[in-house]
Amino acid sequence: MSLLPRMIFASRWLQLPLYLGLILAQGVYVFQFWIELVHLIEAAFGNQAALITLVKSTGYQAAAIFGPDGKSIIGYEPITNLNETIIMLVVLALIDVVMISNLLIMVIIGGYETFVSRLRLDGHPDQPEWLDQVNASVLKVKLATAIIGISSIHLLKTFINAANYTEKVLIWQTVIHIAFLFSALAIAMADRIMHPAGSQGH
Repeated sequence: MSLLPRMIFASRWLQLPLYLGLILAQGVYVFQFWIELVHLIEAAFGNQAALITLVKSTGYQAAAIFGPDGKSIIGYEPITNLNETIIMLVVLALIDVVMISNLLIMVIIGGYETFVSRLRLDGHPDQPEWLDQVNASVLKVKLATAIIGISSIHLLKTFINAANYTEKVLIWQTVIHIAFLFSALAIAMADRIMHPAGSQGH
């Protein structure tokens, strides 16, 4: 190749700092995961400070205390113990971190392999199975599927803690989740049309 095509082709390495940045973001997620897990363990053993931290981070609200008229809220029941709802919200938050971390791994490994340079993992015992046929189209479908999983976790967290959300928020989160579903279906259908079964293994 002449100089200009070589320069254009070499420009793909400009994406390398982006993937390195995502690796650093992965480290932040690992750190956050362990902080939440430590708080959960401490709260299980009766640490009130850890319990308060978990309540604030999950947005959990105890049962409301109504005034004499039975309508106005004058306060909320104090939270003194770790209950099942708080545990579920924290565990779902941890699962959410794991799923986002998985999404980061797919973007880092799949994107680098597709757009920057081959990783040359042939024969490596830990090579991901999906990496064998990875390309831009397959990567889009896998990312869309991962986003749906993350959205499902967020929606489940909202429904578990539905008393603290308005009806408008609940409806819009459901609509957005459905939009993600239709978007993923559209991406998968477009991929199927462009690569009919039998023409290219996925």
